[in-house]
Amino acid sequence: MILAAGLGTRLRPLTEEISKPMVPIVNRPVMEHIVELLARHGFREIYVNLHYHPQVITDYFGDGGKWGVSITYSHEPELLGTAGGVKKLGPELGGDTFLVISGDALTDLDLTSLVAFHREKGATATLVVTPVEDPSKYGVVLLDEEARVVGFQEKPAPEEARSRLANSGIYVFEPAVLDMIPEGEFYDFGSQLFPRFLEEGIAFYGYRHSDYWNDVGSFEEYKAGNFDALTGKVKVRIPGVRIGEDVWIGEDTVIEDGVVMVGPICIGAHCVVKKGARLFGPLVIGDRTVIDEGAILYRGIKWGNGYVGKEAHLMDTIVGWEAEIGDRAALLADTVIGHRAVIGEGSIIHPGVSIVPGAFVDKDLHFRGDPSPED
Repeated sequence: MILAAGLGTRLRPLTEEISKPMVPIVNRPVMEHIVELLARHGFREIYVNLHYHPQVITDYFGDGGKWGVSITYSHEPELLGTAGGVKKLGPELGGDTFLVISGDALTDLDLTSLVAFHREKGATATLVVTPVEDPSKYGVVLLDEEARVVGFQEKPAPEEARSRLANSGIYVFEPAVLDMIPEGEFYDFGSQLFPRFLEEGIAFYGYRHSDYWNDVGSFEEYKAGNFDALTGKVKVRIPGVRIGEDVWIGEDTVIEDGVVMVGPICIGAHCVVKKGARLFGPLVIGDRTVIDEGAILYRGIKWGNGYVGKEAHLMDTIVGWEAEIGDRAALLADTVIGHRAVIGEGSIIHPGVSIVPGAFVDKDLHFRGDPSPED
């Protein structure tokens, strides 16, 4: 089962019109990378719970046939929580050991080894844990010498952390777990079901791994996920034809003479990069994007269906769908531009500013994010 019902609030304004599982990593939804991971490890029957912008997911994935899997959807008009969403699919999941995985995190976890560990331990439940540097961002898990789960801490301060193993939102369960989840109500794994496992002495284990995992829970982590895919830190399929060591070019994309490209770079399909443009990776450019003459893109992510004007400068920024960046405009570090926003020619968007979808920033403005942009 893929959990895909969350709101993705920390990635707004990028998730104003799509759910977090549909946020692209190297021009493909993060959930698509999860579906391909499941298929590689022999999981062919997939269930997905939906709530926020569900049609975007169903339209894209359909019945799963394109990926060699069967996908069935479970709509939740009101959120049921992580465990409650699983309980709703009890009749479908209850016949055998089953896997639960987040649809909005990026990983290349060895799922075959995970299931083997679960069976070797004779576990009723197994939770995947990932070593992290900063435990204050995560719910952390305490294990004993036998890898049995013995406790939890929720986002502890570094000096108070008793563990640096993060709950990665990936679980293997036996059917008996379903009997412990109440039906038709909100119920959560971390705050409700897992403490009950400890109280009742359920065979509950933690699988520690050294594969890649990123919860894509912030703009910083979102950029890192894209850049890690470009550099091969996470094993995912990058679309396009590979040119040299680290440049991927999509179908029917035109790169004019005199363009400078320093990888790693992924350029989508049906794009035009005009003469004199300079692209410096790590950089992802979405399908059907036009980059005009003399534009400079340094690091960052440009979603598809948009325009970058002549001599515009994009520096370590994220730009949403159908956004238009005017001639000589500058987007400085850590800016986020919402879908269909228009940044007027010569304008400067200062570091850390987010622009909401559909906004219009007039030409020659210095936008610092305050209520009245200054000339």
